[in-house]
Amino acid sequence: MEALKQGSDTLFILLGGIMVLAMHAGFAFLELGTVRKKNQVNALVKILVDFSVSTVAYFLVGYGVAYGTHFFVGADQLAAKNGYELVRFFFLLTFAAAIPAIISGGIAERARFYPQLLATAVIVGLIYPFFEGIAWHGNFGVQAWIQAVTGQPFHDFAGSVVVHAVGGWIALPAVLLLGARSNRYRKDGAISAHPPSSIPFLALGAWILTVGWFGFNVMSAQTIDKISGLVAVNSLMAMVGGTLAALVMGRNDPGFVHNGPLAGLVAVCAGSDLMHPLGALVVGAIAGVIFVSLFTLTQNKWKIDDVLGVWPLHGLCGTWGGLAAGIFGSTALGGRGGVSFWAQFIGTAIGVAWAVLGGLVVYGAIKATMGLRLSQEEEFEGADLSIHRIGATYEREVTW
Repeated sequence: MEALKQGSDTLFILLGGIMVLAMHAGFAFLELGTVRKKNQVNALVKILVDFSVSTVAYFLVGYGVAYGTHFFVGADQLAAKNGYELVRFFFLLTFAAAIPAIISGGIAERARFYPQLLATAVIVGLIYPFFEGIAWHGNFGVQAWIQAVTGQPFHDFAGSVVVHAVGGWIALPAVLLLGARSNRYRKDGAISAHPPSSIPFLALGAWILTVGWFGFNVMSAQTIDKISGLVAVNSLMAMVGGTLAALVMGRNDPGFVHNGPLAGLVAVCAGSDLMHPLGALVVGAIAGVIFVSLFTLTQNKWKIDDVLGVWPLHGLCGTWGGLAAGIFGSTALGGRGGVSFWAQFIGTAIGVAWAVLGGLVVYGAIKATMGLRLSQEEEFEGADLSIHRIGATYEREVTW
């Protein structure tokens, strides 16, 4: 029976890892559909290569920083218990690699390629796992201190704060340090529209992310005996709430409609194991309102050129999700309880502060030493031709 359970747990978390790995295709197509045609190849290449760099950095350094263990032992030891610890690494790696995938959408169309890969290695190897270990492994006694102060530890079941808020808030300094795309905001005050290059690809990316998210949330149980249908239905309800709110707030705009479910899913991650489904519906709807409102403000009023809106989508909706777990997870609102709003507030604030500091240090150092941004000529030509020497489609047929 023990061998059967070990094998079942390994298969369970492996399937979760594969589902979240598939989400990276969603990140790629969401960015591909949003950026202009001359940057589509770069969007696809970045996500794949960022994932590869993340794998090496997390295997060699990051997983050890977060969980105090390593893989520098014989293969016989790694294969123990059906290799569960290795597969757990794979599952958690897909979370860690979501951080550079999130950042990629904010800095699209004008960031240099190799400096961003260096940033990915540092973020996934050190910045992200430092807070991951605090939230999910009790490192440095921070969770014990929060529990002593508030009566409960900080709760983030599937990463509203640990993954999404951290990724979004790291992206904000990167976006600000890079500056807006050329000619996006003109000196006369006019705003140059950069419409999505492909609504179908944008929608495809959103759907891939949405489907994979059920692995992201449900499989965060990490063992089969802890699987919860409540998590699945809460994820569904938050997705629906975010979609409907974005539809109304965005006045039928397809870009908002397809980011709405993502906003809801970001927000529900933290408390998906605690909330009542109706609470999850409300949490998702509020996240949809946050995304549409703040995306509009950042782009049009504050003139922050966050191409995919990753700060409002992941940073702010993830922050809302951390706080919402302390509100809608309470028994007073139909939740399961065992959570404190003030614990959520403190834990979320620590995650946001660490992410902003990490983003400033990493991207500030890269900007000061090697530069973050493509030259004006390279940006005008597009990242596809400037970096990869090929466009997404042939401009003309080759004739003989």
